[in-house]
Amino acid sequence: MARIVVIEDEPELARGLRDNLEFEGYTVAHGATAADGLQLVAAEPTDLVLLDIMLPDQDGFEVCRRLRAGGYRMPIIMLSARSQELDKVRGLELGADDYVTKPFSLRELLARVHAALRRAAPKPGAGAAEFRVGERVVDLARQVVRHGRTETPLGYYETEILRMLFERAGEAVGRAELLERIWGVGLGPADRTVDNHIVSLRRKLEPDPKRPRHILTAHAVGYKLVV
Repeated sequence: MARIVVIEDEPELARGLRDNLEFEGYTVAHGATAADGLQLVAAEPTDLVLLDIMLPDQDGFEVCRRLRAGGYRMPIIMLSARSQELDKVRGLELGADDYVTKPFSLRELLARVHAALRRAAPKPGAGAAEFRVGERVVDLARQVVRHGRTETPLGYYETEILRMLFERAGEAVGRAELLERIWGVGLGPADRTVDNHIVSLRRKLEPDPKRPRHILTAHAVGYKLVV
């Protein structure tokens, strides 16, 4: 069964997460600080990280950055009492896969954990697909964007959005379709999940994210990729 590292400094929340995840059959390791969490990830193969943003020694954004810079590609789900979209986008930019706002439904969090682990599992016949977007190269297998010698990490959901857009390059792909195929859920009236990931992707791929040339908005529909 999958090993999950929980990096959370609130003792009661950490205990509740550990108990419920272990009840689901997962192996759980808990660190109350950024340093402890990083050490736990390095100690044994880790399949998923639940990462609090507000930690006593270092914020979760820096932990996420260090994990991705170290080559770790497991799903990272960030936990935070801060619900601003800027925080969500910042986490996605650093390579996080998902963002859950406190207080959260335990059932919802477990569903997100299950989904992230299922989607991160190796897929038969998955190739090392690469394609160029302007001056940048997207490496779907390694989940990075290369620009010269610089590599920028992609989260799992960002990678899958790019995969879908590239498969239908030049064609508008609807928000509802992206959400259905990648997250497995329907589109709610105020759902900004796809849009937040697009904002992050533009910052990683576009020369000027405010004037995108490659990931374009198809008004009232969704988005399309122009390579």
